[in-house]
Amino acid sequence: MKTCKITVNMESGHEARPIALLVQEAGKFDSKIYLEIGTRKVNAKSIMGMMSLGMANGDEAIVSAEGEDEQAALDGVSKFLVGEA
Repeated sequence: MKTCKITVNMESGHEARPIALLVQEAGKFDSKIYLEIGTRKVNAKSIMGMMSLGMANGDEAIVSAEGEDEQAALDGVSKFLVGEA
């Protein structure tokens, strides 16, 4: 399992469209991917889970991935969350 800590910098963290795009990005990978903010940890491939997280710009988050393509998954999702994708 690989993890990294990032600061969220998305177009808008709580609206449906950016979250849907994030879930699509996570869905490109076979690895299990989780996003943790504070005490809440959700599956990054779950639209409902991601919507319930209440993520906002400036939030500190931990992204974790486990599986065959975990490094690529971690890189892809992290870049999306920090606004580099």
